[in-house]
Amino acid sequence: MYLKKTYRKESGRTYLVIAKKYRNPKTNISTDRTIESLGWLDELEKEYDDPVTHFQEVARKMTEDENSKRKLTLSINMDEKLHPGADNRKNFGYAAILKLYHELGLHRFFNNRARHESFKYNTNSIMMLLVVSRLLSPGSKKKAFKEKGRYFERFNFSLADVYRALSHYAKIAKELQRFLHGQITEKYGRDTKTIYYDVTNFYFEIDEADELRKFGPSKEKRPNPIVQMGMAMDGDGIPLHYELFPGNKLDKETFRSIIGEVRKNYDTGRIVVVADMGIITGDNIYYLTGGKNRNGYVFSFSVRGGTSTFKKYVLDNEGYVGFDGKPADEDAEYKIKSRGIARDINVTMVSGKTAKKTVYEKQVVFWSKKYADRAKAQREEVVKKALDLVADPKKYNKAITYGAAKYVKNLEFDKETGEVLEGKKRPYFDSDKLAEEEKYDGYYAIVTSELEMSDGEIIDTYRGLWEIEETFRVTKGTLEARPVYVSRNDRIDAHFLTCFIALTIIRLIQKKTDRQYSAERIIECLNKIACSNEQDNLYLFDYRSEISDAIGDALGIDFTLKRLLLGELKNILAESKK
Repeated sequence: MYLKKTYRKESGRTYLVIAKKYRNPKTNISTDRTIESLGWLDELEKEYDDPVTHFQEVARKMTEDENSKRKLTLSINMDEKLHPGADNRKNFGYAAILKLYHELGLHRFFNNRARHESFKYNTNSIMMLLVVSRLLSPGSKKKAFKEKGRYFERFNFSLADVYRALSHYAKIAKELQRFLHGQITEKYGRDTKTIYYDVTNFYFEIDEADELRKFGPSKEKRPNPIVQMGMAMDGDGIPLHYELFPGNKLDKETFRSIIGEVRKNYDTGRIVVVADMGIITGDNIYYLTGGKNRNGYVFSFSVRGGTSTFKKYVLDNEGYVGFDGKPADEDAEYKIKSRGIARDINVTMVSGKTAKKTVYEKQVVFWSKKYADRAKAQREEVVKKALDLVADPKKYNKAITYGAAKYVKNLEFDKETGEVLEGKKRPYFDSDKLAEEEKYDGYYAIVTSELEMSDGEIIDTYRGLWEIEETFRVTKGTLEARPVYVSRNDRIDAHFLTCFIALTIIRLIQKKTDRQYSAERIIECLNKIACSNEQDNLYLFDYRSEISDAIGDALGIDFTLKRLLLGELKNILAESKK
């Protein structure tokens, strides 16, 4: 505490108060809190010889008294033993998750949507546990329920209630995503001019497919049934909208459903969608740009799959420039060029017939020696396997020749066993195929509707796509969205909704801490912010780091104290929920 002097210009007088520094937990802004009003300086001078010195001493003693009240004398029995099965350690890092959860108004959303339902369990409390657990201790719903005691919350529901609530969450999943979008836009601002889009899939450890979990091309090359997930993300890397699709749905076929939902219900205005070549079809391009639509795209474009005219353009060194903007020579580490072009695309009309439409786009082609060397290195093992396959075909079957078989001519497999068949012609290595592929090592192409965008801007915009790829990696790895321990379709939907909320919260924590730390490091830190019951209602903390300080500063939560009373812990948690 200290003596604060405020000069009032209108009266020409000075007013004295004893004040204390205070950080507002909502705004995270440091301000002064008046502890005691003293009066006008000129009036106080009639009572005290030196009121400033006098009240500075008063403020010092008040600080001393306050500090002494926070000092405890502990009596410790060094022979005291732990009770059998004792597990007194509690997590406190989840206060950061609760802060964002309530800042986003999720508690209000779930309470309001359950208001007219017949069930008695608290859907907000259940979702809060599932989101916290998904971030700090991912696993099954049963595991989350069993570990609920590691937090300071009163989770008053049964495991059966958790499973019942999943069906309710599935019904309101789309509405929740729209609600979250509105909250993020209002509270943090949102960049929806650029939308990143990608598709991944999640396998299920089952043998038989059903209407949702179907056999399809697995990203992990697994033979299990899968579910496809398409996701749109905003320009800051924060999830915007997702949908689940049957496992046999092609990536390109998910695009219009999700982008259509974003355009219709997310009030984005004109958007530029960034996606990989798996999405680039005439139908998807026309969906964005054709007719009355005036949206745009930045898509990667297959060099090896391009027309002979395009390949010729790529390999022709004419027009390439280096980092310095000067014509690139043969020893350049990097080169780039671009052109505007009218290109015909095939579009499926309402009648079902295919029609040619012309799009005017910019094509950007670049080459990097680093990427070329990486491609060559990655191919070496595959080529080695192909040569071994030619030398001893009997060692292989169709399942284990993946990747290598494309470099081998005259290769036949038994349809039932997958074994290599001995045909009339002996298999041989296709050196022409290898030579053709090597031509394009290190070359990448991007096509865009944004004709006025510079080459550098186009590449930088496209590079942002790594954020969504990293988002899927975090979802599968850090949040352990797989394996999925539920089997009913509505409960599968609810499982991924929980992952979506958790992912959104961790991305917002990253945004609030200026993207200094990875999702993994933040989650590791929040798990380490834990305490043990030292005595009676006193809890002892043993972890502090640069990351915990950054999270605390960003969210207005003090994670620096070594000891806290139970009442103080509960007050901090209560503040986090405002």
